[in-house]
Amino acid sequence: MVTSESRRNNLEHEGVIDGQVAQQRILVVEDELRIARVVSAYLQRDGYLVLQATDGRKALELARSEVPDLIVLDLMLPEISGWEVCRDLRQNSRTARIPIIMATARDEVADRIVGLELGADDYVVKPYDAKELVARVHAVLRRVNEARQPPDSTQLKPVLQRSDLLIDRNRYEVRRAGELIPLTRTEFEILDFLATEPGRVFRRLQLLDAIQGEAFEGYERSIDSHVKNLRRKIERDPRHPEYIQTVIGVGYKFAD
Repeated sequence: MVTSESRRNNLEHEGVIDGQVAQQRILVVEDELRIARVVSAYLQRDGYLVLQATDGRKALELARSEVPDLIVLDLMLPEISGWEVCRDLRQNSRTARIPIIMATARDEVADRIVGLELGADDYVVKPYDAKELVARVHAVLRRVNEARQPPDSTQLKPVLQRSDLLIDRNRYEVRRAGELIPLTRTEFEILDFLATEPGRVFRRLQLLDAIQGEAFEGYERSIDSHVKNLRRKIERDPRHPEYIQTVIGVGYKFAD
């Protein structure tokens, strides 16, 4: 008789669990041991290999040495705060593209905006349900895995040229006049989505739906933070953007 546990073990051996690549590594950065244990148990149950850090310094060491597939990052940490950890990771070429889900007890909108501006890909507020967090991990990693799939003849062209911007979907790279511009995955996906249809206006929820796979109304304004970061990197003058333009009261478009 094949039990669910033995079937899961077989899937692990084959390299697939619930549609996810087996043994993808998740770094859980959390100083509250009870929360860390619960989150780790849920992630391990779904086939992930979990690394743990209880302070910011250890988190940076593990992120640099192990380069996990995703980081669940608490903000209120000893040694080095989660804010500083996120900033450091995004400035390091080795860790700049690791997806980050921030988790914190602070529910102020300003805190969420700062976290997203630092480069977080998603955000959960304590107390959160561990199942919801795992669902968000699935969603973020699914986006990453889909982005890594090589395009076939039915998909979009692997390289998109818009003025002096070159968007390379295979390499997940953007160049302006030949110069490489480092973007987070979320920033890249927003740019790629908008640039695919220049002149078309997209609402914030449409953008969220496109880059996350489902639209979360409570996170609608997070798009503004990502666009602000994106403009700061690709625009010559972010105050007068030539690529990504705001349509007041509606959303954003790529200049036609």
